[in-house]
Amino acid sequence: MTGQMVHLEIPAGDTGRAREFWGSLFGWDWQTFEGPTEYHMTRLSETSGAAIYPPDPPDKRGTRVYLDVDDINAGAARVSELGGEAGEAMPVPGMGWFSLCKDPEGNEFGLWQNDPEASAPSQ
Repeated sequence: MTGQMVHLEIPAGDTGRAREFWGSLFGWDWQTFEGPTEYHMTRLSETSGAAIYPPDPPDKRGTRVYLDVDDINAGAARVSELGGEAGEAMPVPGMGWFSLCKDPEGNEFGLWQNDPEASAPSQ
């Protein structure tokens, strides 16, 4: 559903401590996502999840919400048309596409398009 929150990212300098805190608070079980950087994910519902990761730069804080769109490129274009900033669509192989964005006030958020056919970029 367009505009529905589908993912929440929580940056943490100590990912183990953060997983313990959030897991104990809400009963979330974490799985490590295999990829080029440390990333731990949990399912919140059938259509949403959350992740804990070490931020870059290390002192960066603040959660980032990802919102569902039907078409990642059209969604990113609309963000720009409305005065925000939208990054290039990036694939998550076998899952979908995301674009990191900012609203006109500088608040970070992401757009997400489900697409099981998404593949890694060609080298």
